[in-house]
Amino acid sequence: MEKLFTNNEVRLEGIVDSVPEYSHEIYGEGFCKLTLKVPRLSDNYDSIILTVSERMLSNFDLYIGRYMQVDGQFRSYNNYSSEGNKLILTVFVKNIYDMTEDFDSPNSIYLNGFICKPPVYRTTPFGREICDVLVAVNRQYGKSDYIPCITWGRNAKFTGNLEVGTNIKMWGRIQSRNYKKKISEEEFVDKTAYEVSVTKLEIVKSEQFSENM
Repeated sequence: MEKLFTNNEVRLEGIVDSVPEYSHEIYGEGFCKLTLKVPRLSDNYDSIILTVSERMLSNFDLYIGRYMQVDGQFRSYNNYSSEGNKLILTVFVKNIYDMTEDFDSPNSIYLNGFICKPPVYRTTPFGREICDVLVAVNRQYGKSDYIPCITWGRNAKFTGNLEVGTNIKMWGRIQSRNYKKKISEEEFVDKTAYEVSVTKLEIVKSEQFSENM
């Protein structure tokens, strides 16, 4: 259990931006979802969805505008609807802590997983190198979380050549990205994508040895 948990570690510091809404129940325990505004180095924020146990919230006075810190895991699940299958990403909260306005390390994530689709290397119109990588991170009971990640610059060129099945460690932050999805010639809807922006990575050579990139 502990070994699996160390494959996927998230710490966020931010401001509560929505009231908890009931989401689902597992083995008699209810869970809620809410949004946490997490500051970036710039003046912008990432709006990240949290999944929190009702039991945990009963011991924490939660309100919009409150500052708090959470530890947990970045998880994924498939949402089946009439529009098709959609990958939903949320931070599953393990611990909640009170905090002040002084953000120390507001957004950090560590993942140890396996590349599960061929990486897509590309350049932006401004010439910036980017690589999209989908990583499967093992969880208990034989489950996995599928986490979209983005590498940049030299790391992008490197990960673009990696094979499916490569065991990789990544450090970075969770980011939210707003975009418009075209549903007809004249109609668009606002959507939000979530992904890990990678700042450091390692390829795992074996259980005893790994190479820093």
